[in-house]
Amino acid sequence: MAIVKKLISMDENVARELEKLADILNTSQKEVVERALDFYFDHTDAMIAEKLSREIREGKMDLHDADDVFKKLGLE
Repeated sequence: MAIVKKLISMDENVARELEKLADILNTSQKEVVERALDFYFDHTDAMIAEKLSREIREGKMDLHDADDVFKKLGLE
């Protein structure tokens, strides 16, 4: 997997907490941030799924059969 560099700024207290946690876990700050973001992305995926399900139940979003969509797009 390719590595991409990102420069981020954070609150000083959060930065100190990150340093402490990395030391306690005997890992890099990069690894702690990556794990935290993976966890957060999983959490937000669930939130999005719940939102979409609610919108479908409330009739705010239409569903279409995949075969019908493929057919309409000429992807049969």
